[in-house]
Amino acid sequence: QVQLMESGGGSVQAGGSVRLSCVASGPEFSSCGMGWYRQATGKAREWVSSIRSDGTAKYAESVKGRFTISRDKAKTTVYLQMDRLSTADTAVYYCAREMPCITTWGQGTQVTVFS
Repeated sequence: QVQLMESGGGSVQAGGSVRLSCVASGPEFSSCGMGWYRQATGKAREWVSSIRSDGTAKYAESVKGRFTISRDKAKTTVYLQMDRLSTADTAVYYCAREMPCITTWGQGTQVTVFS
């Protein structure tokens, strides 16, 4: 059974940093793309960043230059380093397994940025 488990969320002051982790268990993830999404209260879930199995990364314009996605060599853990956070980054952050694999979602981790 495929499972994704996020961790690292919490409360941080604006301008600070948080590092999220997503550990994948189950069938091998090495060939899958992995991504991070977020959903703020009252808003739709939005894509934040993705990384392919070859390490190619993409970012939403709103986080480009502030967030960095990475994955470990075993490709079972994906990270999202978030720097220069603002209150607009407050949301539940979800990890997802992406194409070419079947999409799978984690349970999410809350990140709250206070001013």
